[in-house]
Amino acid sequence: MDFPGLADKRMHRPAAVLVPVVLRDEMPSVLLTRRTEHLHHHPGQISFPGGRVEAGDASAVDTALRETEEEIGLHRRHVELLGALPDYLTGTGFRVTPVVGLVHPPFELKLDAFEVAEAFEVPLAHFLDPANHEEHSIVHEGRVRRFHAMPYHGYFIWGATAGIIMSMYRLLHMQVGAQDS
Repeated sequence: MDFPGLADKRMHRPAAVLVPVVLRDEMPSVLLTRRTEHLHHHPGQISFPGGRVEAGDASAVDTALRETEEEIGLHRRHVELLGALPDYLTGTGFRVTPVVGLVHPPFELKLDAFEVAEAFEVPLAHFLDPANHEEHSIVHEGRVRRFHAMPYHGYFIWGATAGIIMSMYRLLHMQVGAQDS
């Protein structure tokens, strides 16, 4: 079946992000970043650490861990890899592989001031509560585009970041449903 306007998955540039789930005593949280305002792509937006696959990267996992260390200074020794979520295709032409990892404290972050304005944590429970899921729409280039958003204490989490979180939510929701059966 042909869907006009839907780009071929092979035409998207490969990228990877780390979805860092921090194991806090009180409750797990998700580590996010806010991009600096001067960046050309997605200035000021909330994101996971990550970026484009580079020639020296052996895998999406390598890309996600390398970019995480470059952007926020979180060393791979603090990350226990769990696996990858389905690739996420962005409207800007990327095929993003979300790599999920448990982050074991204590750790210290060292933000790349050029790329990252701040790093912060959101309780995982916030993302798992459907009451915090919003759907928005905008008209862009004459087409209505819908997207997920999950506001949290003044942060507007949307776009690919919210889409990846929704993918994780659906996967976890299916796992819980399967256990309840």
